[in-house]
Amino acid sequence: MKDLLSGLLALALCFGGGYFYGKHVESEAQAAEVARLNTEARQKEQALTTAVNTTATALRTENEKTNKAIRDRNRAIDDGTYRMRLKTTCPVSAATDTAIASGDNSGETRTELDAETGKTLFAIAEEGDRAIRKLNACIDLYDQAIESQKGKP
Repeated sequence: MKDLLSGLLALALCFGGGYFYGKHVESEAQAAEVARLNTEARQKEQALTTAVNTTATALRTENEKTNKAIRDRNRAIDDGTYRMRLKTTCPVSAATDTAIASGDNSGETRTELDAETGKTLFAIAEEGDRAIRKLNACIDLYDQAIESQKGKP
């Protein structure tokens, strides 16, 4: 009986020791996996941050070029070297210019827009262009973020 109790006690101690050792090993393995996944996530985050900064810089540069072109065009409109003419199809109480600019426009009546109206029309179009550029930049960044997540279970 004494040998049986000694054997059961030895078996229980072996089982208990193995259980706690295995639990410790598993805990270390999980900690290593969490550290690996955190490192991987930080690398992806850094790549996306770089992509965002690159896109923002490109967008800012494009906006600066656009703003310079707008200022140059507005100066040309103000000093009269840039004029906008529209084809008229109904009587307009404005000065008309029947001169033909080019092409087969014989018989067309054209009127010149005042400077402020021209600037306003251009401003509306430029606002739309700027919004489209921002949207496209956002879409590109979203696609990059989705692409970086592919292959994950």
